[in-house]
Amino acid sequence: MHINFAMWRKASWELIKMDDKKEWEALDVVSKWLIATRSAVTTVTIYSCIIAGFLAWRDGYFSWLPWLIVTLGLFIAHGTNNLLNDYTDFSRGVDKDNYFRTQYGVHPLVQKFWTTDIQIKWFIVSGVLATLSGVFALFYTNFNPYIIGVFALGAVVLLFYTWPFKYWGIGELSIFLIWGPIMIGSVYVVLALGAGGNLSNLLTVALAGIPFGLSVASINIGKHIDKMEDDKKKGVGTFPVRVGQTFARYVNILSIVLAYGVIFYLVATGYFSTLMLIIIFALQRAMYAVAVLSKPRPEGPPKGFEAFWPTWFSGFCFYHNRMFGGLFILGILLDTVARKFADSLPLSANWLGAVAIGIGLVYAVVQMVITKSKAKQA
Repeated sequence: MHINFAMWRKASWELIKMDDKKEWEALDVVSKWLIATRSAVTTVTIYSCIIAGFLAWRDGYFSWLPWLIVTLGLFIAHGTNNLLNDYTDFSRGVDKDNYFRTQYGVHPLVQKFWTTDIQIKWFIVSGVLATLSGVFALFYTNFNPYIIGVFALGAVVLLFYTWPFKYWGIGELSIFLIWGPIMIGSVYVVLALGAGGNLSNLLTVALAGIPFGLSVASINIGKHIDKMEDDKKKGVGTFPVRVGQTFARYVNILSIVLAYGVIFYLVATGYFSTLMLIIIFALQRAMYAVAVLSKPRPEGPPKGFEAFWPTWFSGFCFYHNRMFGGLFILGILLDTVARKFADSLPLSANWLGAVAIGIGLVYAVVQMVITKSKAKQA
């Protein structure tokens, strides 16, 4: 066995499908953990922490070491939840008979890559590491009541998301709250309290976390629509199963639209400068997702879209989230830099935003013209 850095990178960016047990056994420990915990998805936790870090830096509260410890702990906690999710569903018989979960990624238990005992050991080790990060946050903030409450909430969601929350149809709501206002707000609180700051901006920070939380929830709702027929047969009462495909699809469209609406509101009220409007370059992917969600799920993959199957709605929502999340982080970074170094910049943040977006729009138009010209020549 050798350390496979290429697999670390690949597993952190895309879901891995693997059927050969020998290939699995040849992987290093980190690669196995990244694949088993579906780290291509759990990276959304890192995005949330980066957003919180930039907002804390903007207010003068950022510190590298506590941010790294908390971010790593939350990332591991998310992976721990996925390990428990797979163990719970496997033990309850949900993941048998080519269930949706086994169609798009490795499921070590179903594929018999390892035993339930090994899965439990991995869950315990990951859980201990995540807990140590939480304990650090408690000491770092002098056991602030808010952090104690969030620590307890995180433990509850980790243990009970798969069952019974997901069965009650509130799993999607918890995804939005956790990876949006709660996680972003909580990481901000840890950094602010550790730096001796105040929490006067906490509500606005939580509001700023809502767009990314909605984007993450859109992936989850999309996935649950994709597998709702399988879930009905298994008795898993997700939100789409409870309300039906049509209503769930339009709720998901609303979540994508609202993500942009909140950002535009924060720009209009001055919390963000117009630099944040760089997010509009994710609108094309948003429109793809909305267009797909506006129609019922097809029986099979349309020609040319086989790569999105069986993760049809979730595939397009994930495709949107990647760019939306990246541009959201870039926008906050640019906005923060412009505010912190305003005295040394030739233009205000709003003017810089207008210039940047203008250049971006010109570039987009030029690229569109070039693409159409090439298409005609072909």
